[in-house]
Amino acid sequence: MVKSNEQYWLGIDCGGTFIKAGLYDAQFNEIHCVRQSLTIISSQAGWAERNLTDLWLVCVAVIKEVVQQSQLNPQDIKGIGISAQGKGLFLLDKQQQPLGNGILSSDQRALEIVKQWQQEGIPQQLYPQTRQTLWTGHPVAILRWLKQHQPGRYQNIGAVLMSHDYLRFCLTGQIAAEETNISESNLYNMQTGQYDESLAQLLDIAEIMPALPPIIQSADIAGYILPEVALQTGLAIGTPVVGGLFDVVSTALCANLTDEYTLNAVLGTWSVVSGITDHIQSQQTIPFVYGRYAIQNQFIVHEASPTSAANLEWVCQQLNIQDYQRINQLVSELPKAKSAVFFVPFLYGSNAGLGMQAGFYGLQSIHNQAHLLQAVYEGVMFSLMYHLQRMLERFPQTHTIRVTGGPAKSKVWLQILADLTGIKIEVPQIEETGCLGAAMVACQGVSQRPLTNAIKPKVIEIQPDPQAYSLYQQKYQKYQLLVRCLQTFNEQQHHFNLE
Repeated sequence: MVKSNEQYWLGIDCGGTFIKAGLYDAQFNEIHCVRQSLTIISSQAGWAERNLTDLWLVCVAVIKEVVQQSQLNPQDIKGIGISAQGKGLFLLDKQQQPLGNGILSSDQRALEIVKQWQQEGIPQQLYPQTRQTLWTGHPVAILRWLKQHQPGRYQNIGAVLMSHDYLRFCLTGQIAAEETNISESNLYNMQTGQYDESLAQLLDIAEIMPALPPIIQSADIAGYILPEVALQTGLAIGTPVVGGLFDVVSTALCANLTDEYTLNAVLGTWSVVSGITDHIQSQQTIPFVYGRYAIQNQFIVHEASPTSAANLEWVCQQLNIQDYQRINQLVSELPKAKSAVFFVPFLYGSNAGLGMQAGFYGLQSIHNQAHLLQAVYEGVMFSLMYHLQRMLERFPQTHTIRVTGGPAKSKVWLQILADLTGIKIEVPQIEETGCLGAAMVACQGVSQRPLTNAIKPKVIEIQPDPQAYSLYQQKYQKYQLLVRCLQTFNEQQHHFNLE
């Protein structure tokens, strides 16, 4: 319930498919939350874009509705933060106007460029400075593609932003790059905490350096609500807006990661496994992705791929099934890990190599919809397991996995994860981690309230089934064999295309 003369915090979450606005009180209880879907423009195969004007108008709409529905005095909203999907590229021209559509992290137009970089050993040269891998949706890959294919647009770039940087600019008129997100751009030196021109030179995009905005931290006040924005949204003129944060960081904050014994698994469009540390391991065999965390002197370490719940949404659309309670029931009624059907969840990208694609294998006439759905559930978790196994090398003392995202609402899906890993699963009871995390950094920036242990959410525990563990381990090994075979097919198919 809204109270007069209380402090409230507004969090905005801009994801791959939705934008949300959530209002929170001083104890971070949710007062009201509004969401609207966002349109993805796919004008060519592999392209994933967003109209920047439309994005801003939808953002205005969710803010306006949450302010109106809450019925509070806008002056009581003391600060605003934005959490957003990472990577991608949102450009302003030299007149600070949108320069074409925003390009999302799931975009794959730069596939051939990334392949070429891999052949030249560029990722290995970048890694000691950036602590990043290279992906088609990274800003540097898209920038290199623009330089090659749209040189006029490339030459007119005035500011290189990511999605929350763009929305913050729309709210305040101020241009900046927030650190938890820009630190994973391959333009940022993880040791110095600054842009590094030598990285841009190595990637043949050195011309872009003047367009890189000043770097700000998550809780830094970046600007204030403009009068025209106040008129559009119902917010108060001059309300502070902080830097915001990468949504993976937001979920880690909400999962209350405080040590190296607990990992956070995020299940949405992307499967992400994250951990928190105060140091970078220089001697390691796996190129873990590091990023700056929202808490000073800490890093977030993560493994990720776009191989998660979006695969289920696509399959359900094709099967014309939208009742997720019914889907859970169908999957739960089948024996655990006994089906011969496999699903490779690579509809939107993979963690097994560039160009890998999705598919079912093992189908026979005895199988039905339930077997297909179970295979999707298992395939998403098998893909997550790939990242988890690697992260367990970096965090070997892990005893708990905290899970957030859409599938966290499905006890059936979570039980598969517990049975597959043999590790206790905890589900923080937070509805909107993106909005809440953004509100938390807004509170920190304006009121100087520390983020450490800012919330201690209630959790639901799911224990692994020891008997199912061995069954899932056997099926996971078969899944790995299937992926290796498909990797060979993918490589041979590429050779055929070259002939």
